[in-house]
Amino acid sequence: MKITAAVSRAGAPAPVLEQVELGEPRDDEILVRLVATGICHTDLHAHAGIGLPVPKPAVLGHEGAGVVERVGSAVTHLKPGDHVVMSGGSCGECPSCLAAHPTYCREAMPRSFGGRRPDGSTALESEGGETVASHFFAQSSFATHCIAQARGAVPVPRDVPLDIVAPMGCGIITGAGAVIEALKVKPGDSIVVLGAGSVGNAAVMAARLSGAATIVAMDMVPERCELALELGATHAIDAREPDEALAQLKAILPHGANYSFNTTTAMHAFDAGMKMLAMEGVQGFVTRPREPWTPDMMQMLAGGRGLKGILGGSAAPRTFIPKLIEFWRQGRFPLEKLIARYPFGRFDEAWQDCESAAVVKPVLMMEQ
Repeated sequence: MKITAAVSRAGAPAPVLEQVELGEPRDDEILVRLVATGICHTDLHAHAGIGLPVPKPAVLGHEGAGVVERVGSAVTHLKPGDHVVMSGGSCGECPSCLAAHPTYCREAMPRSFGGRRPDGSTALESEGGETVASHFFAQSSFATHCIAQARGAVPVPRDVPLDIVAPMGCGIITGAGAVIEALKVKPGDSIVVLGAGSVGNAAVMAARLSGAATIVAMDMVPERCELALELGATHAIDAREPDEALAQLKAILPHGANYSFNTTTAMHAFDAGMKMLAMEGVQGFVTRPREPWTPDMMQMLAGGRGLKGILGGSAAPRTFIPKLIEFWRQGRFPLEKLIARYPFGRFDEAWQDCESAAVVKPVLMMEQ
């Protein structure tokens, strides 16, 4: 079928909307009519070729939500008409998958970033017959329709707006899962969140849900600090002057924080994330620094401090996303405060606003 998709081409400043041809779903796949999809910084990096080996041309997008139109013969948990939010790819058979940790699947990287199915095929081609990489995060949701791996699709209640659940597939599950599943923040704990974008503010909301006593958000954009306070942070610090920011934090937590959670790529933030830890504290991180960084091993050894890499919040989407939806229903996870909506035809504007941090979470609406 012919669809409209935002195609990333090598050297282009941004993906461009084009007509492309979408193939048929395989036995373990579903055809989804997209209703909404978020734009994430991982999309920006993949388009630019920064650290992510996605072949070009490609259709990116990995926070998609929509309506199932067709299911493959091996799909048993979904049927046409179901509403779904989609997450990343996994094999379902390795030890991590069997332990309900699909983000650490042995095949997660090629299935999410390889631009192909495991057999090397793609679901997309241009009008001129050019092969276009598909299956980005097992979905490629910058499109009106996509072929997705059924294993990564989570059914959601029909009365929940799809623009609300779309970002749960990556950015929101990453931040909330990091706090609840990976770091396991407990009542009375303290946590500092470095970067108050969508991932960071999801972590703030999750820390409040977890009963953390002190929740400090740090960001270089004052408006994001204000939003973090609205979402549950007990304190917010302007991080534009790093030394002053650390001094303010010292006044709030004289003995350091139980946890720091770094959502940034700044090397000084990784250093700060270690310096601010209490004895036996842990810094969780979801990105890597832009420059080479070596942690102070003596600081870690003498204080029993740790570093923990976190992918996808260490959460299983099919069980964790329903929990987030229930928290949202209860008014305890006001995700809608992060979202700025754009018609799909205004893709360029949404992309630029994500790049410039003009909005926290741009969400494309396919049906407007």
